[in-house]
Amino acid sequence: MRRRPLLTCFTAALGLAALPVLGQGTAPSLRSIVVLDMELVDEQNNPATVKAQELRLSAAHAQLQKELTDYQLYRVVDSAPTAELQRKLHAQQAFLYRCDDCAYQIGLKAGADLVMATWVQKVSELILNFNVEIHDVAQQKVLLSKSVDMRGNEDVSWTRAVHYLVRDMSEKRAKNSKYGL
Repeated sequence: MRRRPLLTCFTAALGLAALPVLGQGTAPSLRSIVVLDMELVDEQNNPATVKAQELRLSAAHAQLQKELTDYQLYRVVDSAPTAELQRKLHAQQAFLYRCDDCAYQIGLKAGADLVMATWVQKVSELILNFNVEIHDVAQQKVLLSKSVDMRGNEDVSWTRAVHYLVRDMSEKRAKNSKYGL
């Protein structure tokens, strides 16, 4: 009765073959995207969580950029050259994700095809939403809006939310080559 181990190995091999090939370089045909810093919409204003949330925002931003690259969804462009413009726009807007024109200005400055605005809405310490919106710079329109619910304001829930969002985008792109483009 050695069928079960062989079947398990075969199933595992099929599962690995279905995963995207990560880390094999970026295909030249990928559209470029600049990912804006994550913003936090927090009406709770809990001083006990501010520092941890700032760290989570930064870590989630880095994770998002890495996974977009690893899953070969986009060619991620460095947003550093747009820092001064972003500061100027932030002085005029409470949140950049609410300003479509801001996204287009930043995209032009970065030389990117697309801009991804990202934000987390904190309803409570238990209920949060991770949101992204992808803007086409040339067409000046929103191509994709996506949201993932998070349960718990903890590192692991933020990490899982980013991973789920990118993985879901990758799976949908596999079925529809124009998804998110």
